[in-house]
Amino acid sequence: MIADHPERHRYELEIDGRKAAEIVYRMHGPGAIDLVHTEVKPGFEGQGLGSKIATFALDDARKRGLKVIPSCSYIKGFVGKHPEYADLVVSLT
Repeated sequence: MIADHPERHRYELEIDGRKAAEIVYRMHGPGAIDLVHTEVKPGFEGQGLGSKIATFALDDARKRGLKVIPSCSYIKGFVGKHPEYADLVVSLT
């Protein structure tokens, strides 16, 4: 299960009640979310969980009308491989 936990500023993916992956984020005003760090926990690597949580976060941003600042290198690379999300990306500069 993947869920947004805004009180902790992170998306979390759980498997059998254990946190398997997360994306830490920061909100930038009412219109942008900065995806800062993606992590797949030890023991859960190689299962495509990074892609699953990245897809969830990007789809959630689109649904909420947010632009995405891809500070995380994983998210930046993911968007590069999935151009359907390119329209969400903005830069702080």
